[in-house]
Amino acid sequence: MDYALFIGCQIPARLQSYEVSARKVLSEALGIGLIDIKEFNCCGYPVRNFDYNAFVLASARNLALAEKEDLDIIALCSCCYGSLKKVEYLLKKDQALKEWANQILDKEGLQYNGTTKARHFLSVFYHDVGIDAIAEKISRPFKDLRIATHYGCHALRPSEVVDFDDPVNPSVFDKLVEVTGAESVSWSMQLECCGAPVSGVNDRLSMDLMEKKIKNAQQADADYLCTACPYCQMQFDTVQSNTRARRGGNHLLPSIIYPQLLGLSMGMDPAELKIEENQIPILPITQFLSG
Repeated sequence: MDYALFIGCQIPARLQSYEVSARKVLSEALGIGLIDIKEFNCCGYPVRNFDYNAFVLASARNLALAEKEDLDIIALCSCCYGSLKKVEYLLKKDQALKEWANQILDKEGLQYNGTTKARHFLSVFYHDVGIDAIAEKISRPFKDLRIATHYGCHALRPSEVVDFDDPVNPSVFDKLVEVTGAESVSWSMQLECCGAPVSGVNDRLSMDLMEKKIKNAQQADADYLCTACPYCQMQFDTVQSNTRARRGGNHLLPSIIYPQLLGLSMGMDPAELKIEENQIPILPITQFLSG
């Protein structure tokens, strides 16, 4: 299985541990071919509410680049995934918009005909690799570890566009966590926003939303949060750390990216997964590993 790897803008700039750990488990452990297309550009998400045409064209170009290589896209960022899926959906439904985009793309010798699809990397794990195949690679399963999974907004909504999982009662992420031996806990605010979208615009609201989720996960006796989006991870790691410094209290709940969690259960060394780069230390999670 080969995919065009789309890492987006935030991961290489601010969360390199995500890319490193994802490549380790996807490529080295599971044998998935990850093709780097150097011409990929921003997904367009940052300008979506300012210049809609620029947003559409940005994602359309990425889809066309992958289609040129006859590859589906595997996206590590949920915002990128949501943007790519939105434009994929729009170009399928709106022929005039598709013709407009292709007219511009043609200047680079590109066209998007709808054969390439954007895939969330959790979906590739679950549907393409499969739980059983992943289980065969687990050499040090976790024991007595309680994880609160955070799906993120853009992976689930709008459901008719992203087509990832049941938007009201999702289970894919929970099952992927449980294959590592950890327990995925039930918590009432699991599907609420982490607050990242309003960070920098209304920091107080952003921190309030994040703190409410943290407290709810703690009330469910979670030992760690687990994320699948750089924005969510930075919110629960960097912003949570900064919030404590500004507001005080002792409410820190560490957050780990899913490929790091999976990699540890596969017997990978924490340094290989860049565990040490988190603002809130997550290395103590190794005490839950068996063997």
